[in-house]
Amino acid sequence: MQFKNIGNQHSPQKCANVFTANLRGLSKYFLLSFCLLLFIGCGKKEATKDDKITITFWHSFVASTIPALEDLIEQYETENPNVTIKAQYVPTGDALIQKLITAIQSKTAPDISWIHSDFLADLVDADAIYEMDHFIKSNNGLSKSEIEDIYPALLQYSSLRGKIYCIPMEATNLALIYNVDMVKEAGYQDGRAPSNWEELEEYAVKLSKDFNNDGKFDRIGFFLPIFPAAGPLSGWMVWQWIPYLWQAGGYIIAEDQSKVLYNSEAGVKALTLWKNIYDKLNLRTFTTDYDVSFASKLVAMAMDGPWNLPRFNRMLKNLNWSFAPLPKGPVKQATICGGEYLVIFKQSEHPDEAWSFVKWIIRPDIQARWAMKSGYLPVRRSVSEIPEFKKYLMENPNFKVFVDQMEVAQIQRSMDYGALQITRHMAEAIEEATLGGGDPKASLDKAAAKSNKVLQSYWQNAK
Repeated sequence: MQFKNIGNQHSPQKCANVFTANLRGLSKYFLLSFCLLLFIGCGKKEATKDDKITITFWHSFVASTIPALEDLIEQYETENPNVTIKAQYVPTGDALIQKLITAIQSKTAPDISWIHSDFLADLVDADAIYEMDHFIKSNNGLSKSEIEDIYPALLQYSSLRGKIYCIPMEATNLALIYNVDMVKEAGYQDGRAPSNWEELEEYAVKLSKDFNNDGKFDRIGFFLPIFPAAGPLSGWMVWQWIPYLWQAGGYIIAEDQSKVLYNSEAGVKALTLWKNIYDKLNLRTFTTDYDVSFASKLVAMAMDGPWNLPRFNRMLKNLNWSFAPLPKGPVKQATICGGEYLVIFKQSEHPDEAWSFVKWIIRPDIQARWAMKSGYLPVRRSVSEIPEFKKYLMENPNFKVFVDQMEVAQIQRSMDYGALQITRHMAEAIEEATLGGGDPKASLDKAAAKSNKVLQSYWQNAK
């Protein structure tokens, strides 16, 4: 708006009239501008420095972990009073990935989501999540030493096709839980767990008991997680079988992803071990609800992870029980490394603030607090140097078993294509050789043929 040149008016009254008219016009102009700015401001989604930013965080943590998560979020919001973390529970597995895909399509994706690493391919192919280098190499990024402090196995899971797309929030691995008193009663006076495959099979048979002499074991020496390949727990079954494949020197897939290798000699040895134990203990007649059976003294040994430690500490308080490393195989010691990962969605209106929360979570002191409260393992080696955490490990030897096992923890080689189908094929082979009574090699070869057909189809389409 331009002012008129009132200095050239001849009459003082005229000057006053012109000034008054301009003042009225100017007042109307500023009033209109103020209302317009107010309207625009109300429509903006970006927060001002006086407003709180809300970061929506989807997760699938089990009920026993929720208090630890709430503690974590409360501390973050205390340190960052301008940010609110809105945590929303979503059922895990297929439900979570389907909800994420639906949210992406409807443009209602969260800022951050907790995911399993095998969700990555779907999310990357949908161009839904940020490549983490976008944040890692920023001014508020991570140094090379900070990246190298994360356990290598977890970094491998964070990557797809050579790029990092997620950051681990916590780690897990698999160990052997066993009833110490039952082991001593079976003649192993030192109460130690089996240390190799031969001892595992020996313990499994010796710890099994038929109390009423009806030809069926009332107590099982070692529970094997045999579930229907078409069911929701098939992936959990395969996850527990994979360490045995590695311990025998095998792999699921070739490094170039041209073919699967789980039907190799190592795979046959691993599945034969499971089949022998399954048949000797006649597990076809045993319930798959192992944890309740363990608490009821109907199972002597099984496999589980650190996420159940808070629950076991309450549930098994009247038992003399312990965790031990998985028994060593014919080639090496190994366990499987898992965990959940955090991704940041491109639909987020506050990606930098979302990254600040992710970066904060993997800070060593926060990882120590989270691990001690949640039962999950820290993702960084340096956490073990924190005095409070060192003391915690001394006071919680079962938890220490899992932390120590991170040094021999492995992850699967990358399966950029067909991962879900290949996992299903392995589950079919395990089910056929155990529950179906099939030959381990024949079952694995049959499954591998289907897996290789899937891979060949992908590679042909890629050319």
